Amino acid sequence: MKRVVVVGASAAGLAAVETLRREGYDGTLTLVGDEPHAPYDRPPLSKQLLAGEWSPDRLALRHSADLDTLDLDLRLGVAATGLDVPGRTVRLADGATVPYDGLVVATGVRPRRLPGEGAHVLRTLDDAVALRDRLEPGVRVVVVGAGFLGAEAAAVASRLGAEVTLLEPAPVPLAHAIGDEIGQVLSRAHLDHGVNLRTGVTVTAVTEDGVRLADGEHVDADEVLVAIGSLPNTEWLADSGLSTGDGLNCDEYCEAAQHVYAAGDVARWYNPLFGVPMRIEHRTNAAEQGMAAARNLLRPEARKPFAPVPYFWSDQYDMKIQAYGYLRGHDEVAVVDGDLETRRFVAAYRTGDRLTGTLAVGMPPKAIRSWRQAIATGATWREAVPPGDTGDDR
Repeated sequence: MKRVVVVGASAAGLAAVETLRREGYDGTLTLVGDEPHAPYDRPPLSKQLLAGEWSPDRLALRHSADLDTLDLDLRLGVAATGLDVPGRTVRLADGATVPYDGLVVATGVRPRRLPGEGAHVLRTLDDAVALRDRLEPGVRVVVVGAGFLGAEAAAVASRLGAEVTLLEPAPVPLAHAIGDEIGQVLSRAHLDHGVNLRTGVTVTAVTEDGVRLADGEHVDADEVLVAIGSLPNTEWLADSGLSTGDGLNCDEYCEAAQHVYAAGDVARWYNPLFGVPMRIEHRTNAAEQGMAAARNLLRPEARKPFAPVPYFWSDQYDMKIQAYGYLRGHDEVAVVDGDLETRRFVAAYRTGDRLTGTLAVGMPPKAIRSWRQAIATGATWREAVPPGDTGDDR
């Protein structure tokens, strides 16, 4: 290969170009990013940056000198608008076309929005700065969506003295992913810190001074943050012939078509460790998948399936939440260490007869590491959790 193009200049794209250079690729390497900023870290957007504890320059994933050593054809502030797979060219918003012999798609996701104008979303550095500048004591903030992103933002806003209302359509936030009982534990943390958490309510529109609910009620707010999930950025691939749906569909090698691989939030790939296709929107997965896709693209004769144990973390109030594995669709969850009431515990998740996930709140990293290893080796539930130690959460 003489020319490789990586579309997406965040964690996955950066990991891909660095891996290509580290593995000896010395051809033309183009990195395309739709934001004007050099690659930066996204998890702090809803944590340290939003809280005003970090300045934007602290989020940079690499110093400019480090990027220079990669000898990149760097195209920032320009989005990809089309892909010609037979012709092996990427079309850009500025009218340019970039040829490739190998391509890595790492275009990430964008926030879902609600009808109406004026609401904040939280995906980019500019989004986070705009919201941060509005958070001050006494400001009325409505956060729509009590998933991990909305919960983190609500926790920060509350800590800064804002009057926070957190609206969630599900009866228990995050129950679909982590289980009803643990979802209730995390919910109580918001209530304990003065957040007005309302569940079972659906927001239909953003208004000039708040949000409107499905039953017609209006909830007043000075600022509104919409955190209701995301959509994979695959529209630019619409005429490419590639298979898209909930992301760019790939095999276990992260390959979407010959010479085309995907990584990060946009990639939906078959994970052989769990036997299901998945799309993971977590920082660790983005970097690991960017490296795996680059290696498989560079050396197809030595390709390896990408079969990670996904990992994510969240900081809310004084709680450090960590999880390994694939928790969605679980059949049972059992607290295997600690206590729910004190918000210091480890929970294990069963899907079928296998241990498929673990989640820890308020526990040191070592308390969960052995569970990650058990998931990675395909441990059965009976092997991992002795009979009598389980708690059914169906």
